[in-house]
Amino acid sequence: STAEFDVRPGGEVHSFSRSLGDYGCTFTYSAQGGTNEQWQMNVGLSEDSGLFSCSIWRPQGKSYLFFTQFKAEVKGAKIEHAMAYSQAAVGAQSDVPLKQEEFEITETAVSHREGKFRFELSKLMIVAKTPRDEL
Repeated sequence: STAEFDVRPGGEVHSFSRSLGDYGCTFTYSAQGGTNEQWQMNVGLSEDSGLFSCSIWRPQGKSYLFFTQFKAEVKGAKIEHAMAYSQAAVGAQSDVPLKQEEFEITETAVSHREGKFRFELSKLMIVAKTPRDEL
């Protein structure tokens, strides 16, 4: 399911969450400059319910806001793969990933790395493994 939300500048910390059954995704950030931007969050579950995914992005491809911090957190699942991008794919453009040193990934979150993050963010993508036992 996909939901639209506004990313608001002004330096305050905001967050937006979606959940799907036992699993959830929360995007927390603060940003400066410009005006509100429309972003989207998509949460999904694989057919066998073994993987929970959460993507957060600006459909226009590039955000012009200056992000001072960001964190995308999943609940109920453990991150298997995550990536952050300074630019999201649009038309012939492809995703531009952040440099490895700009962000960090833990079992449950992907977040900016203080002092290394260059304030540009347009997309976050997480794939997490659910605790469901294999039969």
